[in-house]
Amino acid sequence: MNSVKKSFGIRDLENLTGIKAHTIRIWEKRYNLLEPERTATNIRTYSLSSLQKLLNITLLYNNGLKISKIAKIPEGEIPQHVRALVAEKSIKSHAINAFKLSMINFDLALFQKTYAGLSAEKSFREIFWEVFLPLLEELGLLWQTDTISPAHEHFITHLIKQKIYTSTEKLHTIEPTRRENTFVLYLPENEIHEIGLLFLNYELLMHGFRTIYLGPTIPLENLADLSVYVDNPIYVSYFTVKPEKDELQQYLDDFKSHHLDKSDSQLWILGRQAALLEGYRLPKGVKAFTSIEHLLKQVD
Repeated sequence: MNSVKKSFGIRDLENLTGIKAHTIRIWEKRYNLLEPERTATNIRTYSLSSLQKLLNITLLYNNGLKISKIAKIPEGEIPQHVRALVAEKSIKSHAINAFKLSMINFDLALFQKTYAGLSAEKSFREIFWEVFLPLLEELGLLWQTDTISPAHEHFITHLIKQKIYTSTEKLHTIEPTRRENTFVLYLPENEIHEIGLLFLNYELLMHGFRTIYLGPTIPLENLADLSVYVDNPIYVSYFTVKPEKDELQQYLDDFKSHHLDKSDSQLWILGRQAALLEGYRLPKGVKAFTSIEHLLKQVD
């Protein structure tokens, strides 16, 4: 899956739009809304343009427009109706669908308009918790079903990261109010999935802490440089794909010998791989958290 996906099955459409396959077939037959192609074994396949059209239709349908009326809109005018709808209201309950549509279409303008509509009524934190976080969880499911390509994921995650950067930058002008801990946030070597870590950095700043953000793929030995500048930091990391399951124990043991045995520092970890540590006997100074909320309760 190294290029943009151009052919979709009806289950892909169901996964992306939330419209049941049975309903999609009825819309095809009754309203000629989609024109699938057929494989040699008579299986429906849909082009990228068909998926884009169905996502547009779904957004209009979910906002109260009857399918019979949507079917009468000339195909070339459907995207304009969607843009007008997004411009008129924030569409809180359907923002995730709008962001998915912007992802599939690689449509920056639609992403920005949807975000602007949400921002008129919600803080960045509310948008992230209520919209971006569920969207990212759904992207994980779409990956598992091979529904979206790397290009789609990179497009939407880059835009979300931009929003985190912008919101975090505003906090950098505020002096920390809680000086009992300094948090050093990093990702282990070859780990690049940093949205969770970026948002956690934002939350820790919001809670008044001093943070040092190092970012992705940091070799273990490079963290030693921090000891010259920070006494007993709390290292925080997300283990999404690295270290791999059979490398976890060795990584934690190495971290302990390099950093924890020589100070009162701690290592706090989250992420998919961290969940594999349930039942492990963690080294002294290492804590595993199930979620950002779980970690934030520790510092409240």
